[in-house]
Amino acid sequence: MFTESADFYDAIYSFKDYVAEAAQIADRIRSVRPGARTVLDIACGTGEHARLLAERHGFEVDGIDLDAGLLRAARQKHPSGRFVEADMSAFTLDRRYDAILCLFSSIAYLVTRDRVAQALACFRQHLAPGGVVFVEPWFPPGALNTRRVFRVHGVHNGARVTRVGRNEVEGRISRLHFEYEVDAPSGKRHLTEVHELGLFTREEMGQAFERANLDATYDPNGLTGRGLWTARA
Repeated sequence: MFTESADFYDAIYSFKDYVAEAAQIADRIRSVRPGARTVLDIACGTGEHARLLAERHGFEVDGIDLDAGLLRAARQKHPSGRFVEADMSAFTLDRRYDAILCLFSSIAYLVTRDRVAQALACFRQHLAPGGVVFVEPWFPPGALNTRRVFRVHGVHNGARVTRVGRNEVEGRISRLHFEYEVDAPSGKRHLTEVHELGLFTREEMGQAFERANLDATYDPNGLTGRGLWTARA
């Protein structure tokens, strides 16, 4: 998914306030699971949440992601964490966690309701007694603007990066079309990516939690305005 952009992911997403998000996450974890110590960040990306939750909030944080390039960055940022390349709908770790995170709408990359339910069941299997799951959803059907063009600029290791994005919707699948212009000392490059994310209603997400035997509540605001599910076994 981020095969082309892993090396400059942090530059493109520099608009995210990771410090504030990590503080919110830490508060939410401790309000629901006092004494929580261990955290698994699923679809952890470059590990920025993991690093901050460990350095600033005292958690022991591991992560999983499908992209090897993103995981390399995560290991460099947070070397005390264990980062594993794995599919979030079918992974097995030898540890259980007080809190499991799946943020930045990563759950929607599973595309179908069946795979979402499989992932949530896998999350449940990795919860310690009394543990809690936090899932930040993607947009529901009908909410995406398919006419707007989005531009983001960033700098990474001396390279200036511009990403132009647009949304396409076909039925219950949204496609994010990204084009990157990279202007580096070694020369200019043009790169493209297409990301597919499933569109699920709030009711469908609630049913997926039920199928996974998780008792979930929904906050429509969440961390970034996309909403947030909080679930326990």
